[in-house]
Amino acid sequence: MIAFEARCGTTAMGIMPHRDVERALELALSLDIPFWPQLPKVSLYEDMYVQASQNFPGIAIDFDRGRLTFDTGRFEQELDDYFAKMDSPETFTLTSEYSAVFHKFLSKELGGYRAIRGQNIGPMSFGFKVLDENLKPIIYNDVVRTILFDFMQKKANVQYRALKEKNPNAFVWLDEPGLGYVFSGLSGYNDQQAKEDYHSFVAGQEGPKGVHLCAEVNLPYLLELRVEILSFDAYQIGFMPKEYAATVAEFIKKGGIISWGIVPTEPTVLATQTPERLAATLSDYWEVISEHTGLSVNQIARQALVAPARCLLRDTSQMGIVNEKVSQCQPALGSEEGIVEKAFAYLPELSHILRDRYGV
Repeated sequence: MIAFEARCGTTAMGIMPHRDVERALELALSLDIPFWPQLPKVSLYEDMYVQASQNFPGIAIDFDRGRLTFDTGRFEQELDDYFAKMDSPETFTLTSEYSAVFHKFLSKELGGYRAIRGQNIGPMSFGFKVLDENLKPIIYNDVVRTILFDFMQKKANVQYRALKEKNPNAFVWLDEPGLGYVFSGLSGYNDQQAKEDYHSFVAGQEGPKGVHLCAEVNLPYLLELRVEILSFDAYQIGFMPKEYAATVAEFIKKGGIISWGIVPTEPTVLATQTPERLAATLSDYWEVISEHTGLSVNQIARQALVAPARCLLRDTSQMGIVNEKVSQCQPALGSEEGIVEKAFAYLPELSHILRDRYGV
């Protein structure tokens, strides 16, 4: 159950291009729902895949090449030791070695915010991204996939407990750019199997259950994953298909919150936009939903967050084994930090316009 009200509040995705940790934290803490930034330009340990890999059997970090490696034989050898430790929260704790930024965030005063947020790479994206010794995604290995889903669930739950100590309305969403890959005809792991696995995964997730992705989206599919918070790139869809309206309305009627990533992070596109124009675009989406379902636009706004459209880094991972279909979160040219600053600057005004317009 979600205990906080969204009311067009501001948030953003976790990945940022900053090398200055304090500046990144300052920006994150300026939002209505702040988060701990993932800063892969500070350290390879701040990469979202590397962070999530800590203590996963069969995994090693290749610092020379800046990537993760996985060996099936080593996985099998390390399983018994992993099973012996899997009931200990320390096995799944994000240590200061793997994220100094996370621990700096926890040192801040966070109790006064309506909510705070963490993030963890999702099991599908990790499973598609990390390749075994035969360059095959580990998600295709049935044994590895079973361990992976359980492992990422525990990682997210342990992080949630740490955040909840700082703010009772904490939540963790799963970054899942790899969800788009399950629709590929080349994938050996299809959308129906993925949905079934995700239902089981979400059922064991503590706190409000959330998913984020900034790839092209099948919105009804995402809203049927049994999550309570969905974050997605709303700008790239261009318009709200009327075929999506019923699913969106049903999700909202059940109490779900949607974080609408509406502020573009591609610099040439951002230069053509203003908060007023973006508010008009989002209002158009919401009007389509309302017209085709009878759900009031006021209710949609009450259960909406606003955010930048995409992760704010050209290459979301420093790892050399990036699967291009998974690495979707990319702005194009320009000063990445400058783009971030401008996108963040749009958010308060955009939020204010929408709150005034819909009385939330």
